[in-house]
Amino acid sequence: MTQIPAIPLPSPKERRRLREAKSLSQADLAAKVGVTRETVRSWETGRTNPRGRKREAYAKLLNTIAAEQEGRAEPALAEPVVATVVPTDGGTTKTRPEPPAKQAAKPRSPVPVAMPVTVPVTTATVENDRPLTPAQAFDALCARTAPTLVRQTYLLTGRRTLAQESVERAFQTAWQRWPEVAVDRDPAGWVRAAAYEYAMSPWHRFRPSQRHPDAPPAEPADRAFLDVLLSLPPAQRRTLLLYDGVGLDLPETAAETEASTPAAANRLLHAREAIAEQLPDLADPETLHRRLGEVGEAEKLRTPKADRVRTGSEHRARFWTRAAIAFTTLIIGATALTLKTAPTHYEPPQSPGKAISGVPPRMGPGSLSYEETELRRKLREELQNGPERLTPQPN
Repeated sequence: MTQIPAIPLPSPKERRRLREAKSLSQADLAAKVGVTRETVRSWETGRTNPRGRKREAYAKLLNTIAAEQEGRAEPALAEPVVATVVPTDGGTTKTRPEPPAKQAAKPRSPVPVAMPVTVPVTTATVENDRPLTPAQAFDALCARTAPTLVRQTYLLTGRRTLAQESVERAFQTAWQRWPEVAVDRDPAGWVRAAAYEYAMSPWHRFRPSQRHPDAPPAEPADRAFLDVLLSLPPAQRRTLLLYDGVGLDLPETAAETEASTPAAANRLLHAREAIAEQLPDLADPETLHRRLGEVGEAEKLRTPKADRVRTGSEHRARFWTRAAIAFTTLIIGATALTLKTAPTHYEPPQSPGKAISGVPPRMGPGSLSYEETELRRKLREELQNGPERLTPQPN
């Protein structure tokens, strides 16, 4: 009896990328294959591999998604051609093809129903032998990740304007450091971390525009859920959003929040317990994941435009460059003025006067007596250089 060989599966990172490219959440893919969301997460992290009919259905679905990406009706058997954008010393960029093994090893960012992000932009697909320019690659990253990232930031802060501003500022920073972001393993994660850090900065509380809370959601259920979510500590809220909202696994969540894996796990458990205590219907992680997506999508939030982000980033860079030049010029001028007007020798300070006690006050001259008057007259009449004033000579 001839044994049918098992259908080959892509690497765990490639499985996740294909799912995100189809804009499927882990729950959606689990429903199509007939497994749970935790099973799909285990497949995408490489802890386990599907077997039997589940493997066949899973591989067929992934091959179909890959075929749709290539624009062909048949499943794609070959890896797509990918070229990495590499900055050169001259300020230009060039592309360098990568082997399929390295392409599959590149991490992908999540795209579940509610929150997640998109395909990475570390690579630029070569179409008609014309690689993407840095501006085109940045625009692709912004167009794919900005809408979901704005919703995530809104759930993190509960403020619409701050969420839009945080995402726009994160993309401006990414464009300023694009040579570094373009070769990052996860550009979408880089931008997401920058947006989260800016949104959760404690200095926003001193801004006049942030002193009053935003209008709550229109639906009472959404309002209650958002109140409970915002009552969590910032660290727990961010961990919950990354794990149950974005769909990162625990090590990736711990790395992005700059915490150890046990600490991230404890934050996640405490956040789930706090939500389940006040909203028992959300005790199931799958229900919580779906609820995060529904609340995020219910709000109409403005998405930053890529061209506006790049223009604003360049204007900001020019402003700070000119400000630095002006400040440096001011320091140089102040230093020169100080050197010009500074004394060239040491002048000891004068000691302050002190009052002396026990000395009688100085009295003015009174009227002269007869004897004093005669003496003054006699002295005035006599010669000043008389013989009596000569020095006596020895005999």
